[in-house]
Amino acid sequence: MKRTHLHETPFENRHIGPSLAEEQEMLRVLGVDSVDALIDQTVPTDIRRHDPLAIADGLGEHSYLRMLEEKAAKNKIFRSYIGLGYYGTRVPSVIRRNIFENPGWYTSYTPYQAEISQGRLEAILNFQTMVADLTGMEIANASLLDEGTAAGEAMIMAHSIVRRSASRKHSNTFLVADTCFPQTVDVVRTRAEPLGIEVVLGKLRDTVLDDSYFGVLVQYPDGNGSVEDYRDIVAAAHALGIMVVFATDLMALTQLTPPGEMDADIVVGNSQRFGVPMGFGGPHAAFFATKQSYIRQMPGRIIGVSVDRHGTRAYRMTLQTREQHIKREKATSNICTAQALLAIMAGMYGVYHGPEGLHAIGAGIHRAATAIDRGLARLGFAQLNTRYFDTLLVNADASAVRAAAENAGINFRIIDEHHVGISVDETVDERDVADILGVFASVAGKRIDVDDALFADPAAYGDGLDRAPTYLTHPVFNMNRSETEMMRYIKRLENRDISLVHSMISLGSCTMKLNAATEMLPVTWPAFSSIHPFVPAEQVTGYHEMITEFEAMLSEVTGFAATSLQPNSGAQGEYTGLMVIRAFHIANGQPQRDVVLIPSSAHGTNPASAVMAGAKVVIVACDERGNIDVSDLRAKSTQYSETLSALMVTYPSTHGVFEASIKEICAIIHEHGGQVYMDGANLNAQLGLTSPALIGADVCHLNLHKTFAIPHGGGGPGVGPISVAAHLAPYLPGHPVVGTGGTQAIRAVSSAPWGSASVLPISYGYMKMLGGSGLTMATKFAILNANYLKALLEKDYKILYAGENGRVAHEFILDLRPFKDAHIEAIDVAKRLMDYGFHAPTVAFPVAGTLMIEPTESECKAELDRFASALLEIRKEIQEIIDGAIDAEDNPIKNAPHTATEALAETWAHPYSRERAVFPLPYVRTQKVWTPVGRIDDSYGDRNIMCSCPPIDAYTDNP
Repeated sequence: MKRTHLHETPFENRHIGPSLAEEQEMLRVLGVDSVDALIDQTVPTDIRRHDPLAIADGLGEHSYLRMLEEKAAKNKIFRSYIGLGYYGTRVPSVIRRNIFENPGWYTSYTPYQAEISQGRLEAILNFQTMVADLTGMEIANASLLDEGTAAGEAMIMAHSIVRRSASRKHSNTFLVADTCFPQTVDVVRTRAEPLGIEVVLGKLRDTVLDDSYFGVLVQYPDGNGSVEDYRDIVAAAHALGIMVVFATDLMALTQLTPPGEMDADIVVGNSQRFGVPMGFGGPHAAFFATKQSYIRQMPGRIIGVSVDRHGTRAYRMTLQTREQHIKREKATSNICTAQALLAIMAGMYGVYHGPEGLHAIGAGIHRAATAIDRGLARLGFAQLNTRYFDTLLVNADASAVRAAAENAGINFRIIDEHHVGISVDETVDERDVADILGVFASVAGKRIDVDDALFADPAAYGDGLDRAPTYLTHPVFNMNRSETEMMRYIKRLENRDISLVHSMISLGSCTMKLNAATEMLPVTWPAFSSIHPFVPAEQVTGYHEMITEFEAMLSEVTGFAATSLQPNSGAQGEYTGLMVIRAFHIANGQPQRDVVLIPSSAHGTNPASAVMAGAKVVIVACDERGNIDVSDLRAKSTQYSETLSALMVTYPSTHGVFEASIKEICAIIHEHGGQVYMDGANLNAQLGLTSPALIGADVCHLNLHKTFAIPHGGGGPGVGPISVAAHLAPYLPGHPVVGTGGTQAIRAVSSAPWGSASVLPISYGYMKMLGGSGLTMATKFAILNANYLKALLEKDYKILYAGENGRVAHEFILDLRPFKDAHIEAIDVAKRLMDYGFHAPTVAFPVAGTLMIEPTESECKAELDRFASALLEIRKEIQEIIDGAIDAEDNPIKNAPHTATEALAETWAHPYSRERAVFPLPYVRTQKVWTPVGRIDDSYGDRNIMCSCPPIDAYTDNP
C-alpha cells in the first residue's frame, strides 16, 4: 500500500501505524483481501469519490522543512508596537523547552479523566489563581478562546443575569465604550445580532444610562492607552442594576488598581503577553473572571479542588463544565475548546517570575513608555494620554511616521492621518527606545540624545490607581525560582498526567492521532511566532502564501469553493457556519428561516451553537440503528418548510456509521429551502474517499485539532475553520482591522483575522507531507484500525451500531449497559483502564452507559492488541463479579484506579491481591503509569467549591 522514495522515507510511513505485515494480519482477522475491499464494504457507493485528490504528492520531512523555510524567509520580522491586545514577550526558555515543545504536555487530552490529569489541572488552577489575583476578582475560569469572544461571552452572561429580574426583562441594550479594541467591538456585535441584543458604541461619560441597558463594556487601559478611573461609571451603572464588564491587560494590572477593586462584575482579556508568542494572532488564552455569586453562570471550564476516595486532595473540572453537552439547546454558551496549553504557559510565566518579577516587568514597560513620552516632548510632538501604562497616543503626520518607521523595521499603530499609537512591551530596551525616538526625530528633522533623564522614575498614577505587588501570595508563586527548581516543578506536574507519549488515547470523536515533530517544529520559528496579526500585508507574504495554499487544500478535500480559517475552535466553526447560512437567507429575502433541525445523536455543541446563532432548534429522531429517522426528518422538514434554515448533521454519524441515506437526507432539506451544515468532527473517515460536497452538504467545519494533526494541548488549542459551497462564499467572516472574508462578509467571529494562525503550519505540514494519496491512505487505515479493534472485542462486548455490512467507520461504540445488574458502569471501566496504562475512550457519549472508541490511523497493530487485551481482561473481571467469584463492591474495577501509595500500604484490606490491582497483565510491569490519586469524589467537589490554589495549610497538612 505504501509508496517508496529514492532519498527520503515517505511521511505516511511515519504517520500511519501498521506495517505492511501488520496490515495483512489485520485483514485476515477481518476476512477481506485488501483495505480497498474493506472500504467498499464500509463507505456507500453513491457517495464515493472516483477521482484522486487534486493535491500534489507528499514531500519528505526534510524537503518539506526546506520548502517552508523558504516561505518563512518571505516574512519580515519588524519590531511591532501596534498593541491592541498583542505584544512582544519573552518566553522563558525553561517554559518553551519543557512545556511548549514537550509532547508530554502538548499531546494530552482535555482533563475529563481527572485522575490521570492532575499535573495539567494543577497548572491550570495556577492560571485561575493568577487571573483572580491580578484582576481582583473572586473566581476565574480555565481560559477562553480570545479577548473578543470572551467579551462576547461576558455580554451574554450579563444579559442572562439582568433579564432574570421581572422588572428588567426589557433591558436589551449593551453599551460598548468607543475606546475598546476594534476587533473586540466587532466580535461583540457578531454575538449580539442573532440574539436581538442592541449594541451601542459610544463615549462612556456622554451616554445617559437608563434601565434599557443591561451592561457596559469598558477597556482598561483603553484602546488608545489612556488609564481612566471608572469607579464613578461602575457606581452609576450599579445604581440602575446594570452590570459592568472590564476588558483589561494582566500586565497593566501589575501596576494599576484592579477592576475588582472598582467593583467590576466581569473581567476579561488576553494573557498572551505572559510568555506566549504573538503568533500572527494566536492561539492565546483569554481570561474570564467574575464574582463568586455568578460562578454558576460563568461560561467555559472551571478547575476545582476535591478529594479522592482516600481523602487525598485532588483536582477536577467542576460545576457547569461542558454544560452545553447537558443543556444542549438550553445552553447559553457553546464553549468546548479552552486554550489550555497557552493558559498553562501563561500561568507558569507567573510562577517563574513571581509577584516581584511581574511587578518589575510591568514597571520596566511603563518606564520605557515614559522615556518615549519625554523624548517625544523634546522633539515637539504632543502625546495626548494624561495617564498611560504602555501605550502612547501621538499627534503626528501618520503617513510620514509610517514611512520612517518602515525604513527602520518598525511598526506603529496608524490610527488616522494625524494620530499614531505606540505600545511598548517587555522586549523593549534602551536601544529600542532610541530607535523609536529616532523615527520621530527623522520626521521632525531633528536629533535626539537618549540620556538617563528620559529613564528617570515615572510619576505616580495618582487618584488611588497605583498598585503595590501585594498579589500572588500563594506559595506556588513564591517558590525558589532557580531554573533547576522550575524545571523539576514542571516535570513533576508532567509526570502526574497521561498523554500520547505513554499510550494510545482512543477517544471517539476526538481523533488523538500522531502530532509529528516535523509538523510541530515551525510553530516556534520567529518568522511565524513573532509577528503581530495587524502588520501590513507586504510583511507577511510567506504567511499569506501558506494560508492561501492551505485554504485551497481544505477546499479540495471538502469539495467546496472557499474556506475561512478564522474560527479558532470546533464549536466556533459550528457557530460561524450557521451565521454564514443565516446571512445567506437574509440576503435572499428570507429572514424568517430560523429553524435548525438537529438529530438527537448530535454533539452537544450543535444545539448550543444553533441557539447562539439565533435559531430555533427542532430535534430529529434516530432509529434503533442510530441513523437519522428519515421519515421523521421528512415530516419535520415539511412542517417547518417556510422557516427551515438548516440541518446540522455529523458524517459519518456520531455513532460511527456511514449512513446510506445521507444523500436523500440532504435532498429533503434542499427541497424545503434549507441548507445542510455538516459537522466535521468525523472528517477523518472521509478524506479522499468522499467529501461533504459529495454527500450534499453546503458548509462544514473542520477540526484541525482532530483530522489535521494539531495537538489537543490538554484541552486546547483548537482550530475550526469552515469550508463552504460557492453560494455561501460571499458571507465568510471579515475583520475590522485586516481585510479578509467574502464580498458580503459577516462580522468577525474571532479577534484575529486568521484565528490561531501560528499553529496553521502544523496542519499545512500534515497535508503537504502526506499529499493527496497519503491523506487518502490515512483515511483507509483509520477505518482499518477501527474495524480491526471492533473484531477483537465484539465477541465479548456488545458493539452498539454498525453499517449495513457490519462495518464501522473510524470509531465505534462499546455498550456497557448489559453489566448494570453487576453494578458496573461505563465510568468504572474508564477508571480501571488507568490501571492498565490507558486513557479511557469517550465516556457516555453519544449514548449513556457506553464507551466510544477511535484508534486513529497512527496506532500500530501491537498497540491495538495491547489496548484490546486490557479491555478483554476487564471483561473477565466483570464476569467474575457476575459469577460471584469476587465481591460486587470491593473489586478491582470499582476501586480503580489504584495508587502506588495504596499498593505499598502496610495493610491491604481488599479480597483481591495487590498484584492484580496494579499489574493486571504482564506488559503493565514494564509500562506502568501510576495515577497520583485514587478515584475522585465529584460530589464533594461540587459541594465544597474551591477554584483557586488551596491555602498554605493544605500544602503542609496534605502534601
